[in-house]
Amino acid sequence: SMKAVGKYIVIIPEKEAPIKTDGGLILAEKQREDIRYRKAIVVNVGDAVAVVKEKDNIYYDRHSGFGIEINKKQYKVIKEHDVVIIL
Repeated sequence: SMKAVGKYIVIIPEKEAPIKTDGGLILAEKQREDIRYRKAIVVNVGDAVAVVKEKDNIYYDRHSGFGIEINKKQYKVIKEHDVVIIL
């Protein structure tokens, strides 16, 4: 099993539905620059993370962190200060 260290948080970002613009274009999630924050579920937190807990639903800065693949599953690793809202 995996364990995040320090202030790192392992998350699974929620898939964003494509949207249709007024002009009829369909934008995939990577093109949706109007939304700065994305929703995710927390999988694991490092031992220096103070507020965020496993299984929390959060919003985080979409430009932060990096992707990682563990056991053929895609995750994202961010730092605690990238989290803006806990639901």
